[in-house]
Amino acid sequence: MTVTTDVVQGAERQCPECGEPVTGGGRYIAWCAACEWNIDPEVREERPPGRIERIRRRLAQRHGEQLFTELTTEGTGGGTAAGQRPRRGAAGALATALALVVHGVTFALLAGGLVLLVAGWGKGVLPVLGALLLGLAVVLRPRFASLAKVEKQDLPVLRRADAPRLFALLDEVAEGVGTTGVRAVVIDADTNASVSTYGIRQHRVLHLGLGLWETLSPQERVALLGHEFGHYAHGDTRHSLLVGNAFRSLSTWRYTLAPEPADSLLGHFVNLATALPRLLVDGVLVLLDQLTLRGSQRSEYLADTTAARAAGTEAAAGLMNRLLVSDGVTGELRREAVAARTRIGGARREDPAEGLWERLAAHAASVPEHEYERLRRVAERRGHSVDSTHPPTHLRHRRLAGGEPCEAAIVLDPARAAEVHAELAGARRTLAREVVRG
Repeated sequence: MTVTTDVVQGAERQCPECGEPVTGGGRYIAWCAACEWNIDPEVREERPPGRIERIRRRLAQRHGEQLFTELTTEGTGGGTAAGQRPRRGAAGALATALALVVHGVTFALLAGGLVLLVAGWGKGVLPVLGALLLGLAVVLRPRFASLAKVEKQDLPVLRRADAPRLFALLDEVAEGVGTTGVRAVVIDADTNASVSTYGIRQHRVLHLGLGLWETLSPQERVALLGHEFGHYAHGDTRHSLLVGNAFRSLSTWRYTLAPEPADSLLGHFVNLATALPRLLVDGVLVLLDQLTLRGSQRSEYLADTTAARAAGTEAAAGLMNRLLVSDGVTGELRREAVAARTRIGGARREDPAEGLWERLAAHAASVPEHEYERLRRVAERRGHSVDSTHPPTHLRHRRLAGGEPCEAAIVLDPARAAEVHAELAGARRTLAREVVRG
């Protein structure tokens, strides 16, 4: 079938395949809703994934589809079921056991190094071997995220005293879904959001991307927060202290054991000596990933349920639509940066950072429903998801839109929304300047 990226200008045009009226045109791809002519003409230039990643994507797609069927059958499509937690089962138990083994290896290196260093003092090479094991234990130890490192990147970091209205909203949403709030909010320009932990005491921090936040309606923002806090309310295994740190430790091991360019005989010897441990670490990382993948995707569906309970089904489904156009929003930010450097836009570009987020929000608001429908169908063809830990986006939207409607438990009225918006004004200015600098 022949496809084209031509757009339709002006009046109605008929589909060359089936003769039905073509949908779209102008700024958007012209396609046929009846036979799906030209629905996905874009050529994606991306490096083909490796064998392991291809397997991972196939499994993620399969799990997402199976879980969609299960949860729909259970009657939780609209997000009315409260307090539902992921079923860990045998896979969850094995993941926990494997995480204990990972941390046990680090502890064994530490303990063995101390024993050899103390008991073997003055006995040949034993102290040297002990010092080597201690060094390995230090390098391969579990690492906790640091908020201080984030602050050194010059990203805006807000605490309660900086944004009391924002934190009041965060606390309300967190309490509404059955968990606790965050200690800090890190603002960046990404089209994403997440909640993570930092420090030994595992304080929570919200990472809020203005590229996503600024394109959402007030209720969709509540849905976003409900989704992120829902991961903790539903006990997502990957967000747990034990398993989450095991993933980080394995990633550190993998980085440490990665082969280096061999410019000498010693380099070849080191790469050869680390080949077996490297393969072992890769195998454990893949196994832990597979043991938690299905549970992680179930947690995503349940977090969508939490978002619907907090903000209403309509807002939660609207959030899914915004995720579908996130690539376009990212592209719009890039175009803003290019326009600022090339001085395109006349007087408006005298201060290219001024009004950046308003222009981005207007761009997102102008996307018509037929383009969302096209993107949902394309997502179904491609198996689109935020990443392989997330179920397919179109299934997440279908589950929310097809279930029993849920009224919002938390309403972000215009007055409160304006107050929160005002508290983010400084961060918005700072990041707008960073965006236009490229």
